Parts: sequence; structure tokens; C-alpha cells
Amino acid sequence: MEDDKISELIVNAFEARTRSYCPYSGYAVGAALLTGSGDIFRGCNVENSSYGATICAERCAALKAVSEGERVFKAIAIAGAPRDASEVRDYAYPCGVCRQFLSEFGGSDMMVIVAKSIDDRKIYKLGELLPEAFTSDSMK
Repeated sequence: MEDDKISELIVNAFEARTRSYCPYSGYAVGAALLTGSGDIFRGCNVENSSYGATICAERCAALKAVSEGERVFKAIAIAGAPRDASEVRDYAYPCGVCRQFLSEFGGSDMMVIVAKSIDDRKIYKLGELLPEAFTSDSMK
């Protein structure tokens, strides 16, 4: 993937992070998902007082994409930090549930970008973060 597209995804993830609703953890996360059609869907974490009802930024973006008819995911950028932090100091990796959810539409070659800034980023394939994923092929 071209560096310009990676940077665009990171910028979108940081913008999505500003919309986070995180009154309980105080940890704001934004995600930007690139689909097979080239569209970008943004998501942020949305917490709930019933913690199990919380939605992660990655699944928020993915649900928006699927609800608009997208079924192929190419890449996702993720940025997270304490809500009031002046800078992102650590990489925010997708949780296990998000990794599994993304594998449904992205497969093991989907690019996962975790970013502290546009220039400070790490890039993985989803298969590296979720080896031996349970997929539809597992049920055959």
C-alpha cells in the first residue's frame, strides 16, 4: 500500500479518536478502515456503564462499513491514548474480539497499522496478530 494512503488512514484514525465516548476508562481510541472499494470508514470507542456493551473503535468502523454493504476489508489504522493526553505515547493494538471480527472480512493479509503519529507507526498483517484464526473455513 502506498505511503500516502497509510498516512491518510492514520490521520482519519486520529480524527475519529476525537469523537470517542470514554467516560469510564478515559482511554480514547479512533480507527479508520479501508475497504476493498477504496472507501474509508471511521470509528471510535463508545463505552457504556454496562461494560460488556462497550464497542471498540475497530468494530465501530467495521460495523459502519458492513452496514453500508462493504464485505472486503483491506487495512485499518488505530490510534489510542488517554483522552486528555497531549500526545499518543503508546501503540494501541486491537483487542482479541476486534481481531476476530476483522478476520471475518479482512482475512490474514489485512494490514493493521498502529500509530503514535503519522510517522511513528507499526504495520502488521492481521494473521500476525491473530495466528490460526477461527474462520468460515474452520467450519468445513
